[in-house]
Amino acid sequence: MIRVVFVGPDGTARSAAGGSGTRLLDVARGAGEPLEGTCNGDMACATCHVIVAAEDFARLPPARDEEEDLLDLVPDATRTSRLACQIRLTAALDGLTVRVPA
Repeated sequence: MIRVVFVGPDGTARSAAGGSGTRLLDVARGAGEPLEGTCNGDMACATCHVIVAAEDFARLPPARDEEEDLLDLVPDATRTSRLACQIRLTAALDGLTVRVPA
């Protein structure tokens, strides 16, 4: 299992895990994190926006243009913002830390 740490809006950190190939959005939902994912990963919204820890960001594959376009619409997006529906867990991402914005 691949470990992920979710940091909530209040700063509380909670660990969760998912198998290789699992979407980060699905791990977050299973852990009770407040990510909507309204479009269920169809790249039609940005309700699964997360902020990846700066030290982990380089471990992710680059975002596609479609994801970047949606992130441009997120008012609190940062340099390390990503959509959780577009991140698939791999062994290289073990210990990934992401912040769930308010």
